[in-house]
Amino acid sequence: MLDINTVLEVLRPVQDPELQKSLVELNMIRNIQIKGGEISFTLVLTTPACPLREFIVEDCQKAVKQLPGVETVVVDVTAETPQQKALPDRQGIPGVKNILAISSGKGGVGKSTVAVNVAVALARMGAKVGLIDADIYGPNDPTMLGLADAQVVVQQSPQGEFLEPAFNHGVKLVSMAFLIDKDQPVIWRGPMLNGVIRQFLYQVNWGELDYLLVDMPPGTGDAQLTLAQAVPMSGVVIVTTPQLVSLLDSRKGLKMFQQLGVSVLGIVENMSYFIPPDAPEKKYDIFGSGGGAKTAQELGVPLLGSIPLEMPVREGGDIGVPIVISDPNSAAALELTAIAQRIAGKVSVFALT
Repeated sequence: MLDINTVLEVLRPVQDPELQKSLVELNMIRNIQIKGGEISFTLVLTTPACPLREFIVEDCQKAVKQLPGVETVVVDVTAETPQQKALPDRQGIPGVKNILAISSGKGGVGKSTVAVNVAVALARMGAKVGLIDADIYGPNDPTMLGLADAQVVVQQSPQGEFLEPAFNHGVKLVSMAFLIDKDQPVIWRGPMLNGVIRQFLYQVNWGELDYLLVDMPPGTGDAQLTLAQAVPMSGVVIVTTPQLVSLLDSRKGLKMFQQLGVSVLGIVENMSYFIPPDAPEKKYDIFGSGGGAKTAQELGVPLLGSIPLEMPVREGGDIGVPIVISDPNSAAALELTAIAQRIAGKVSVFALT
């Protein structure tokens, strides 16, 4: 006789590949139903962007089909993103499960391009995503998200004034660009910078979010220190290029976050090689090669991915349609999507272990 306990027992050896724990023990198998020779159940993943989704479903189906009398196995896949662990000296944001920074040691490495495309990729996979453009002196995320002309609204509440974020491509966004004129320079000292970052964290109506990404300014200054000391962070992603001067600065940025007790999720190597549009089969190592992998190995952190330099990446940023939307099958978009999945997987592992 087939019953729920029998199905659970045969599924017990099936593990989440990243957490290396039983799906049954993790309560990821729910709503088991038995109708004759058909077994159906819900598989609750730890992120909508799970990179191993198909493999887990296949392992579940193989396990259940071993039972005598089973003809069909139907797996309904959903996700519940785990909440990052609280820290006693950090203030979380109500409704926001995970806060992670996209940072770099120096400017010009495509950090904002990576942040915007990763945010949009996560949203396209079903996650609830927000993005803080914390690069106060050079806020470009609104342009890249097609929100350059967006008008944000300040709402009154019993707790004070709250900013309503702009929204496009599935991502909620706040940026200094919404609060100043287009050509107005931000001439601020550190305390004012710290204040606006805290406002973007705590005085914005974020609602329920699986991931809040923070696009940091370059370097190792006040903004990084403020973020690391204010909120419990799920981790940081360091963006670099293969070029030596970029790698040297990225190492400093990585070490800074480690000293502040923030987990480094990994390194993203941007502009790894150039793909000419008239000869897509060719690759040119304009900024060198292998630097990101070597740095990751030396520092003991993962290389999350290597993004090629393609003209549509720049074009998508300029017109406000990120490449993961405008050309999702391009080499850069596929790599950015894979990077988003790897980031989400690591965030879940850190939250549950």
